[in-house]
Amino acid sequence: MARSSPGGAARRRSAGAPSIRDVAAAAGVSYQTVSRVLNDSPRVRPDTRRQVLEAIDRLGYRPNRAARALGLGRAHGVTVVTADTTLYGYASTLRGIEEAARPLGLSVGIRVVESERPDDVRHAVEYVSDPSAGGVVVIAFDAAGAAVLRALPLDVPAVAATEAGGLPDVPREMIFLDERQAASDATRHLLSLGHRTVHHVAIPSETGASARQAGWRDALERAGAPVPAVVPGGWEPRSAYRAGRALAADPLVTAVLCGNDTTAIAVRRALYDAGRDVPGEVSVVGFDDVPGAEFWTPALTTVRMDFAALGRACLAALLSDDADPAPRVKLDPPCLVVRESTAPPPTRTGM
Repeated sequence: MARSSPGGAARRRSAGAPSIRDVAAAAGVSYQTVSRVLNDSPRVRPDTRRQVLEAIDRLGYRPNRAARALGLGRAHGVTVVTADTTLYGYASTLRGIEEAARPLGLSVGIRVVESERPDDVRHAVEYVSDPSAGGVVVIAFDAAGAAVLRALPLDVPAVAATEAGGLPDVPREMIFLDERQAASDATRHLLSLGHRTVHHVAIPSETGASARQAGWRDALERAGAPVPAVVPGGWEPRSAYRAGRALAADPLVTAVLCGNDTTAIAVRRALYDAGRDVPGEVSVVGFDDVPGAEFWTPALTTVRMDFAALGRACLAALLSDDADPAPRVKLDPPCLVVRESTAPPPTRTGM
């Protein structure tokens, strides 16, 4: 699979799927002629239409159903498959999809997949496999979304928003933000303040090799700093709070990188309940830059993630084909926003 990184994002496409230009070359016509055949235009001679259809059959070409519907000017819909509609990253990606679809006259439906259990995945796949569902965007930040993406028939037009790096061995276009570099930047920021090392409270990763976790580890190893064991935080604030209580009990812990801002606020509360000051004794960094993070006490240092632009990019990719490519959506790379929750470690620790 090929990769590219336009505008701070990365995209992964299927390598073997024939394109409309491959069909045009095989039939000896222009790609515009192939597009007319696909759209049942009367402006194609019967013998030319037959040549194109034979090439399509021979190559096994599957046209982008969503792009064709848009090109024909018909009202059409896009269905978003997601395991969650409330967590910030999911909700913001969904908002970006809806914002991009609205001016195009496309309706946006939501199919929630309850879990990665086979029955739940099968029901979601059956629902979006119906042509009336239109094109599909899968928010595959978790095991349930990833399972749907893997199970979708290849003739269903689909694009996925994923963790950085995408899902291995999945022949789909995947769009993602470079979380790895951002996590590395956040870790280096803490090390530059004088912290001996940085602990990491992680959110779950579908790939098993979280980009946020990898960036954190990269920065520590390059600095020659100790690499503590990753502390799993889960998706629920309560599990992050328990992780924070465990870290608060260790006086050598002076810096914590959290998997997202919800985790950060739970860890911050755990430190407060244990009598440890932030940032006087422990520095805390979040991830995502949720609305209101700058108004917390202390204001949270975090990594800003443009999930809405990620959603817009997914819709643009879904509606693009070789005959009518959609303009690329610029994705700003994630960036560290330094606020009040980070500071040099206390001198009494000797760090």
